[in-house]
Amino acid sequence: MSIEQTLTDSERLADLDLDRLRRLVGLVEYDSAADPFPVTGWDAVAWAVGNATQAAQLFQGVYGMEQVAYSGPETGNRDHHAYVLRSGAIRFELRGAVDPASPIADHHRAHGDGVVDIALEVPDVDRCIDHARAQGATVLAAPHDVTDEHGTVRTAAIAAYGDTRHTLVDRSRYTGPYLPGYVARGSSVPPGPRLFEALDHVVGNVELGRMDSWVDFYHRIMGFTNMAEFVGDDIATEYSALMSKVVASGNHRVKFPLNEPSPGRKRSQIDEFLDFYGGPGAQHLALATGDILDTVDVLRARGVQFLPTPDAYYDDPDLRSRIGEVRVPISELRSRGILVDRDEDGYLLQIFTAPLGDRPTVFFEFIERHGSLGFGKGNFKALFEAIEREQSRRGNF
Repeated sequence: MSIEQTLTDSERLADLDLDRLRRLVGLVEYDSAADPFPVTGWDAVAWAVGNATQAAQLFQGVYGMEQVAYSGPETGNRDHHAYVLRSGAIRFELRGAVDPASPIADHHRAHGDGVVDIALEVPDVDRCIDHARAQGATVLAAPHDVTDEHGTVRTAAIAAYGDTRHTLVDRSRYTGPYLPGYVARGSSVPPGPRLFEALDHVVGNVELGRMDSWVDFYHRIMGFTNMAEFVGDDIATEYSALMSKVVASGNHRVKFPLNEPSPGRKRSQIDEFLDFYGGPGAQHLALATGDILDTVDVLRARGVQFLPTPDAYYDDPDLRSRIGEVRVPISELRSRGILVDRDEDGYLLQIFTAPLGDRPTVFFEFIERHGSLGFGKGNFKALFEAIEREQSRRGNF
């Protein structure tokens, strides 16, 4: 069976179907038969945070996620707390060190709150690892089984940029709440409306001169293909610039834009990230929603801060001629600061939060796709000028 015909474990739990996923994240047809490293989709995004107990409350109470599983001292895990949260097909695992000697504490000291593991669901862990090892990948954990009363999960891990890893997961023989060693645990916050349903893409920032080598990594190791490329004036303002290339799995479920700084008159947002994160890492996660207006209204009412968009963006006659008709009036987008872009396949709506933590590093994008398979190229200048204004306020520009 081809990968495009298969829902991931988290998608099944979210009651999503393939048609809904095509609208949310731009899923495309794909024949997996010849793929040496077939990827079904996202499994989970694991975060290392300074206080997982409080972060879990924040992600439930503000972002509307549902807690589904837990691991910690009460379950025999003396190293750290881990809270597993879900919104639609998105699974976050928030890890916070209990033992001062925990590797999670080391990661947090080095990077602050951030993504430590972008786990991927695959149909054959051994096949993927055999290919990755033959192509020169660093295997952090060889294929092995973990088992409890709910069944068996087969897993392995490879190194990616910086201290980021990709854990590969096969859940086909498992019925538990998350993984062996975790227990089912419901939310401590009353459930509200689902604000986002799927993970669209994860952006990685790498050092100057390293973008192409990581693009090659995803081509060679994981069989990903090029989806887009932005260079030169594509992502440039008067003061700073960056370069970006996007790689994607065959079905486009998993998409990784990879950014590197480009020389400019002042320090770019990538330079700022690399300085404060302490090296390469995941810069932002794009969360797909079916109603971005409602999502923004709810989140703003709960205190989430979004990057401001100047009125001049909405007054530009080129905007209206470029985007044509969209599902809501420009006045509704203006009142919320939502950006809009169109390509040959359709259009998208998007907005970006301020950094989530104390360091100016990781943030969220919310995206609503209407046929578009792009990343908002027409919005890049407005977005990066907004980021530069925030950098200037922080004294880092």
